Amino acid sequence: MIGSSVVVRTRSWIVLCLGLLVVGSPAALAADCPGHPDALGTSRTLVVDPREHPRIGTMQYRETLPLKDHEVVLTFDDGPLPKYSNQILKMLDDECIKATFFIIGGQAKANPEGVRKLVAAGHTVGTHSMNHPLTFDRMPIEKAEAEINGGIQWTSAAMTDPSKLAPFFRIPGLMRAEGVENLLISRGIQVWSADFPADDWRHVSSDRVYQLAIQRLEAKGKGILLLHDIQARTVAALPKIIRDLKARGYRIVHVVPATADRPATPTTPVEWLLHPPTETVPIARWPSVPSFVFAQTEALPAPSLADLNAQTEHQPLLPRKTIALANVAATLPVPDRDLFAIPEGSVEVLLSTTLSRRAATRLAMAAETPRATRGKAGKSRGHRTAHAAPAGAKHTAQATGTAPKSIVPKSNAKSTAPKGAAPKSAVTHPTRVASLKKRAQ
Repeated sequence: MIGSSVVVRTRSWIVLCLGLLVVGSPAALAADCPGHPDALGTSRTLVVDPREHPRIGTMQYRETLPLKDHEVVLTFDDGPLPKYSNQILKMLDDECIKATFFIIGGQAKANPEGVRKLVAAGHTVGTHSMNHPLTFDRMPIEKAEAEINGGIQWTSAAMTDPSKLAPFFRIPGLMRAEGVENLLISRGIQVWSADFPADDWRHVSSDRVYQLAIQRLEAKGKGILLLHDIQARTVAALPKIIRDLKARGYRIVHVVPATADRPATPTTPVEWLLHPPTETVPIARWPSVPSFVFAQTEALPAPSLADLNAQTEHQPLLPRKTIALANVAATLPVPDRDLFAIPEGSVEVLLSTTLSRRAATRLAMAAETPRATRGKAGKSRGHRTAHAAPAGAKHTAQATGTAPKSIVPKSNAKSTAPKGAAPKSAVTHPTRVASLKKRAQ
């Protein structure tokens, strides 16, 4: 009897523990929907601090909600419109789904009861401007602020408890503007975009809305879905969307703002990225180089031997060039403008092109010939001219395009030097003419 009682107690504890595990699991909480055991439900509640992550939604921003794989946040814009909003509210209640609604101030003013129904059902209520203008990206900031304030004023006025209004705002048409975003962030309001829409504001069929919602969700694996609770096509597509979410294993997440009594859900910065980078996935783009802003513009002094930790007794061991550079001033004087000037028609200018190099060579040869024959009495002036004239004449022919006539006297046409002997005018040591000849070849 004692043994059997121990076995019974052990089994009872096992059953109790298993029951607690099942009740505490997200799947059990999602299925805990009275009268609808197969409901999709809400798997968990995510508490966010708008000041820590002021912009969310990868359609426009880098960050999105810190969702796990196969988690979805449902959002609805432009309501409440009783004809369609009440039907969508009933569908969500039947499935025990909690969503986020972005209310237009004009709609809240005309249908305050619809706002109160959303709050009573436990949904999160944010704002979507007063009149839904599609010019937030270019309107004056004063007008944008009036639109923001009007939506907040009339939505909170429709509530029994205005503290239930969440500091969430979605810009109409997602027409973002930096000035509007900075204004909202300065007031502690979180700017919501989305991760993917279903295009239910376009003139498409309800089947197309359903297809786009599922296809885009499957492509991203998780995220914020943008819908509208004022469209008949959305009312027709929502049951099919919920059916496929259940069939594909997706879970609904409810988002609420952090308060003094409800701290934000602990997260890491990488969780706010839709697809965090991993070591196995290469980075497609290099990070951009930041633009530095310098507080001062004055230059630093040139380094000296003291900066190199060179002790006095070790300085003789340094190269002489290093020691010489150590005495150079930190700044050098600006060179004169004439330092780099080259006279027009000089040899350096002529050497810049192939034809000019040849001409410069001949000019140098003509200049060197008198120098080489200076002091030799046996040579007449006409004989020197006979050697210099062909070079000048040929250069002139190249410039004019005509062939020069020979001006060498017949008596000097043939050389009287023996074969194999060097000419008398040849210079035995290298000169500038020889170097210029090599450069001209």
